[in-house]
Formats: sequence, structure tokens, C-alpha cells
Amino acid sequence: MVGEGLDKAVQRAFTRPIPKSAGAQMRYLVKQYKGTRAVAQMLRVSQRTVERYVKDQIKKPRRDLALRLENEVKKRWQPQIRARAKQAAATSTGIVIDTRARFGYTAAPGTTDDARLRHLTVALPPTYAARLFEARDQGADDRQLQNIAAEGLQEIYFKEGGRRAAGLLVEYTDLEHIEFDL
Repeated sequence: MVGEGLDKAVQRAFTRPIPKSAGAQMRYLVKQYKGTRAVAQMLRVSQRTVERYVKDQIKKPRRDLALRLENEVKKRWQPQIRARAKQAAATSTGIVIDTRARFGYTAAPGTTDDARLRHLTVALPPTYAARLFEARDQGADDRQLQNIAAEGLQEIYFKEGGRRAAGLLVEYTDLEHIEFDL
């Protein structure tokens, strides 16, 4: 969920929409991969099928193929815009996280540590945006990305940047919703 949320946030920075038709998407991928054979292997279809889409002989793909095709185009669409958006978030603007999850605490004796469901919208500084994008690019799993987000929420929201709750540790569980904005 976290990785998909990061991808969607970056995709909102696109200046042009991705190609709509299956033929246009297929032509874009063929151009990116410099041939129909590589595209066919990636999409798990025959090379002849790719050629038919390129020539608009087939116009409507199966649902599973349409999803794979669209996802592959989105991964490669406007790489400079994508890189610029990530760079801006990692160096100057930061990232906004909107989440609904269960937060539990480990704190000093005498305080409540019961986990409860909360809906938070918090602006994280650029250091956490950089860590999230770097981990995502290195292939981190969803749990590792959740830990980075939880650490950011712990420091910024719960500890208010070090002004309170010095020994507080936050657990981020039962994630219901997460969305990012650059």
C-alpha cells in the first residue's frame, strides 16, 4: 500500500496524461524497449500480438493485459518529471502523508499505551521523503516503508520535533488507508 501510494503521488506530477488507447500504449513501450520481442516477453504475450496492437489490428485487450500494459507505461512515463518531483520532495518541499491506521505506544510508566485508530494528515520534512523514495527505489517491501513513515509520524506529530514525549515509541499497525502528496 505504501509503495503504491508513493507511485501515485509521483504520477500526479505528470504534465501530460499517459496514452489512452492500447495501440498507443504498445507503440510507446516498443519505442522504450527498442523492439517488439522485449515488450512481448515483459507483457507475457506473443511477439505477433504486440505487432498487431502496434498496427491497430487489435484494439481492445483482455482485462489482465490492459492492466499490465497501463502499469508498465505508467512506470516509464515522463522520467524527468518523475525524477524532478522526487528531487523536490527530497530536498525542499517534503511530503504530506494522509493515513488512517492503528497507533500503539511504548512510553513512560503511568501513560496510556492502548492502541487506537487515528486519521492523521501530517507534512513530513524532506529527509523522510528522501528516505521513503530511496527505500522504494532500492526495492524495500511495504513493511520497511511503513516503518519509515511511522518514524516520521512519531518524530513530527507525536513528539512535535523533540519538544515533548522524549521516550515515546510509536507502533504503526492495521493500516486502513494511506495517501501521499508532494
